[in-house]
Amino acid sequence: MDHRLVSTILALLLSLSQAHELVDLGSEDEIQIEDPDDLDITTRILQSNNGSSEMLMEGDLVISNTRNAMNCWNKQCLWRKSSNGLVEVPYTVSHTFSYYAKKRIENAMKTFKTETCIRFVPRSSQIDFISIENRDGCYSFLGRTGGKQIVSLARYGCVYHGIIQHELKHALGFYHEHTRSDRDQYVKINWENVAPNTIYNFQTQDTNNLNTPYDYTSIMHYGRTAFSTNGMDTITPIPNPNQSIGQRANLSRGDILRIKKLYSCWRELLNDYRCRTAGAEDKVIDQDIIAKRSAEKIKPHYNERNLYVTV
Repeated sequence: MDHRLVSTILALLLSLSQAHELVDLGSEDEIQIEDPDDLDITTRILQSNNGSSEMLMEGDLVISNTRNAMNCWNKQCLWRKSSNGLVEVPYTVSHTFSYYAKKRIENAMKTFKTETCIRFVPRSSQIDFISIENRDGCYSFLGRTGGKQIVSLARYGCVYHGIIQHELKHALGFYHEHTRSDRDQYVKINWENVAPNTIYNFQTQDTNNLNTPYDYTSIMHYGRTAFSTNGMDTITPIPNPNQSIGQRANLSRGDILRIKKLYSCWRELLNDYRCRTAGAEDKVIDQDIIAKRSAEKIKPHYNERNLYVTV
């Protein structure tokens, strides 16, 4: 083939490629399912939030007048439940996220759908909604604040499965596990290792713990060296100091249980949990009982001595 013809064709192809904007499918590191670094969730979040322009409490909570949804007045900071028993949380996702980043956000939301009555739904015209944006870190408001509220997931550093779920749980109204009102029974705060200007991040909150046990495996639990001034542990589990904390792989069973109890996901509680009475053997709730309760609209109650639904 004539060399001049080949050169002309190549030049034409080059001009065409420059004339059309390429679609951003995301870099290879955005496609990874798991975060490759062996860092606990707090270290990853604090690294991403270093230099953020937001005033943050506990590392990733945007300061506002909103109270803890687990103890808020008249439940005004909870997302509202529909007549069908589902809690819809409208959301938008910034166009600055790549296709793969958006898919990862959607995948992180799926656990809430499959395990609880929470449904993150694309916003149409709802007034209250979360806006997931590519800002300067990983952070969220606490509970429903009214109107548009930001959930920031910096494209590089925050768009990982566990971190997305962590920030979404904040938006549902949950503090970090280590600030539970009963935390001193389960972890020791090594104040000598805490940076003086970050001590406020370890204050306990006036939480309603929903009759659930302290959860070392919660996606909301700080890692051992959170806000450390010298690299040494700031949080030590008790009585077992070797207990792992700070995982960022997925919602724990305790995380899921608390969501169900806070938002009264009765159907999911009945379907997923065994009923237990003191001194009796476990028994699976019969489907006829579930149907009967649904028809009579009778809500189950909780045995104060355990976490299981009783009939």
